[in-house]
Amino acid sequence: MPHPTPEDQLPPTSRSLPRAKPPEPAALARSFDAVAAQYAAARPGYPPALFDAVEELAGRSLAGARVLDVGAGTGIATGLLAGRGARVTAVEPGAAMAAELRAAHPGTPLVRALGDALPFSDDAGFDLVGYAQAWHWTDPARSVPEAMRVLRPGGALALWWNIPDPDVGWAAEQEARIARRMPGYHRHGVSLEAPDLIRGLGLGLEPASRVLHWTRTVPLGTHLAMLGSRSYFSAIGPAAAAPVLAEERAALLEVFPDGVVEEAYVLDLTVTRRPPASP
Repeated sequence: MPHPTPEDQLPPTSRSLPRAKPPEPAALARSFDAVAAQYAAARPGYPPALFDAVEELAGRSLAGARVLDVGAGTGIATGLLAGRGARVTAVEPGAAMAAELRAAHPGTPLVRALGDALPFSDDAGFDLVGYAQAWHWTDPARSVPEAMRVLRPGGALALWWNIPDPDVGWAAEQEARIARRMPGYHRHGVSLEAPDLIRGLGLGLEPASRVLHWTRTVPLGTHLAMLGSRSYFSAIGPAAAAPVLAEERAALLEVFPDGVVEEAYVLDLTVTRRPPASP
């Protein structure tokens, strides 16, 4: 009789979900529409230091800047950019995500489109094209030239991601558990790879990067809803996700017995400026 594997010795809710073929990236990207309201309510925002760094690396203030927020989702970054005085146009392909954005920011122009094919003219003249938590859903060979095309000379492409801080023990343990259990799990590595991906396109672009650290404190339920709004959770549906999230609740109550979670984030930022016009 074969010996049980370590996974066989776990209780049923601890085992990985059946390893059927993981969802394709396009299906994962579309899955956000199923959790749009949850995404809007539970996802973290971004600290003021991020926008300070964007301004520094882009070489101009956001106040009065024409900004394209691509993959805008429910408008989390849209509202923060507008709060800095930017004139924001949002780009979002998902119907339900776009509906949440319209409800939260009814005065913001919104275009239903993808970053790989921006529906703007070559002389659109945006000062900044931003991707908040979204550039990894694009094809860099298409989305970077598209951004450069619609930027004014000297304008900037800014990419940023909130990443669970791998140096915080409980957060690293949580990511390891989820990676074992969830088909379609993807590591949070593209943010660090972005500069090399952009350099590798052969466009003569030189990205600049910053890494920031910040925290937010939320009820345990909000933290679990944030997890459930990730693409690989939403893609499998609430019934399949429920046992994994229930076990995360139990694990987190051992770390945060008062039910209040201090989430720790590394915020990776990459800014790439379009070369200025020749004299």
